[in-house]
Amino acid sequence: MNKKRRLKTGTGAAAKAAALALILLATACGGSNNAVADPEATAGTDAPIVTDMPTEEPKPLGFTASLTGIPMEQEVKARPIAVMINNFAAARPQSGLTNADVVYEVLAEGGITRLIAIFQSTDAATTTIGPVRSIRPYLIHIGESFGGVLAHAGASTDGYAILQRQKKPYLDEISNAGGYFWRSKERKAPHNLYTNLEKLREGADKKGYSTDVTVPTYTFAEKGSTETGVPAASIAITFMMQNYKVGYEYDSTSGLYRRSINDKPHIDLNNDQQLAASNLVVLGADHKTLDNEGRLAVDLDRGGSAILFQQGKAIEAEWVSAPDGMLRIVKNGTELPFVPGKTFFHIVPNNPTFAEHVTWVQN
Repeated sequence: MNKKRRLKTGTGAAAKAAALALILLATACGGSNNAVADPEATAGTDAPIVTDMPTEEPKPLGFTASLTGIPMEQEVKARPIAVMINNFAAARPQSGLTNADVVYEVLAEGGITRLIAIFQSTDAATTTIGPVRSIRPYLIHIGESFGGVLAHAGASTDGYAILQRQKKPYLDEISNAGGYFWRSKERKAPHNLYTNLEKLREGADKKGYSTDVTVPTYTFAEKGSTETGVPAASIAITFMMQNYKVGYEYDSTSGLYRRSINDKPHIDLNNDQQLAASNLVVLGADHKTLDNEGRLAVDLDRGGSAILFQQGKAIEAEWVSAPDGMLRIVKNGTELPFVPGKTFFHIVPNNPTFAEHVTWVQN
């Protein structure tokens, strides 16, 4: 701190002589400048020293989430958790879907779809997820392709055979992990079973499931694919029943497709937010009915037609089952990049034709 120094003046002849000496000294030091500085005035007007503080540029985040392409402050090392989510009308709105990195929608029996929510980069450990439902072989295939621990409630006979004989990492509310789920009193069974990531990760640790897995990575680009597409602002997807329609509307401000079911917004019960994604994929696969209950086999190996929707445009492409087990979207043999953000996949039947299950308009 600069201290202000003040000259003290005395009284009498001695004081006057001292003052005169100071004036003469100031005049001599001033050279040709005839202005005489007043010691009292100059002593009290020291100008403050202004230092320009350098503006610190924000540091770029050093990590990227494997499944969303979103920059992260810390490296995301958690093993993915794949939760089977009930999509029956009585189970909607579901909880926790806005925290999923990737969501698959696939037919189950009876023409009802099931959602497979893949959680990896979220830190919402105690956020409610559900309602949880049963698993099928092709749902195992999807969850396992992400290196995920499978969370579900029950399974088909062939589903249990795969889980148990092949020693898959799974947490089943019915057979081996009931303590990591709970029933809500707000809904009737079977549409009232819930869990959260904290419980599921605790269960996976107790089971000794490995945390050292290779998490697959999608290809991302800030502006998505460079492939030429056609405008697609409003999308309609049907699976089997005509009275069940999934819709998306493109919001050019956010760059997101906002989801609806039967023309009503599909929301997350936890936060009342409408489900939305940066990338939508619709792919066609062969479906086969196995029994009188309507259980299905879905071919996720053969590949086929696909459409990628992003940034308000539709790109016709193909899907392949890659060597790492992931279903990847390609065109002319090259994987199409996603826009950073969430991705929703929809697997529709090839019967009668793939094209009959998805339509869009420019708006």
